Amino acid sequence: MKKKILTTVSAIMLFIPWTILPLRTYGWALESPAAEIMIACYSVFMIFSGVFTIISYTKAKAQSNLMKVCLILNSLYAAAGAGVLGMMINTQL
Repeated sequence: MKKKILTTVSAIMLFIPWTILPLRTYGWALESPAAEIMIACYSVFMIFSGVFTIISYTKAKAQSNLMKVCLILNSLYAAAGAGVLGMMINTQL
């Protein structure tokens, strides 16, 4: 039961980063302070979801086929989130 819950949470985490697309259609989301905050929050969430999925896959041994797909995609999301966060920090220096 625990493995199914971890797999479900990891699968739901796949779709949350895509919710930034409808949010970016609003004018307030394109202005400077709100845009940086939103992108930083989404990047941190993507890194968290990647780490969560990796830990769930290795430590909790939730190794179904769906979890393997979640592991690959959330790891890619985490790498992209770390890259975006790195670019944001680099421009602030």
